[in-house]
Amino acid sequence: QVHLVESGGGLVQAGGSLRLSCVASGRIFMINTMGWYRQAPGKQRELVATITSSGTTNYADSVKGRFTISRDNAKNTTYLQMNSLKSEDTAVYYCNLDARAPYNGRWWGQGTQVTVSS
Repeated sequence: QVHLVESGGGLVQAGGSLRLSCVASGRIFMINTMGWYRQAPGKQRELVATITSSGTTNYADSVKGRFTISRDNAKNTTYLQMNSLKSEDTAVYYCNLDARAPYNGRWWGQGTQVTVSS
């Protein structure tokens, strides 16, 4: 069983920054891809950014140049640095993990609210 705990969400003014963290724990043998998704009210959950075990990153077009995903493999942790935040970034942000624990699977965190005031 894998447990993901996100932190770092909150209320910020437009143009500000936040840093989200997600720590994975449990019987994890290997982490493949770690990622962040978000869901705004009335909308579907969408990909924000992912990072593979080798460090290859992928971003939604809407956040390119503003958000940076990173990971610390020793700590089973992924981070999302969010700069130049816009009101349209307001959403619940979810951490996602693709790992072998002990079998291949995907896990989700409980989500952390990010609210950007204009």
